[in-house]
Amino acid sequence: MRGAGRAVRRAGVLAAAAGLVTAGLLTGPASAAATAGRDDSTRPAALTACAFYGGNALTIYGQHGDRVKQVQCLLANRHYLTWKDVTGSFGAKTRTGVTKLQTKHRLPANGKVDKKTWRALYS
Repeated sequence: MRGAGRAVRRAGVLAAAAGLVTAGLLTGPASAAATAGRDDSTRPAALTACAFYGGNALTIYGQHGDRVKQVQCLLANRHYLTWKDVTGSFGAKTRTGVTKLQTKHRLPANGKVDKKTWRALYS
């Protein structure tokens, strides 16, 4: 009987995930990459959902993990970083992308993702 309950829960999770995918809420880098090269300014490019980290803690060069992946995903959505560079490791390419975003948003271009830079990434 325990196997049947597990199968029902698994079916529910799969159905929920399928609903999110069809609603466009769970998409991967491939969908954003497909529209990235399009030179059509009349239609907005589809953004990929970045769901690695939901806070705004200071994130800096040399760090690793979900906070860095969130920064990189948001930068890739805005074409400051390529999707192959979403690694979870804050290196030179990520710092350059952050600096470019900061310059565009008239923030101090120090390459550190502070609260103001997080706000700019989500805007």
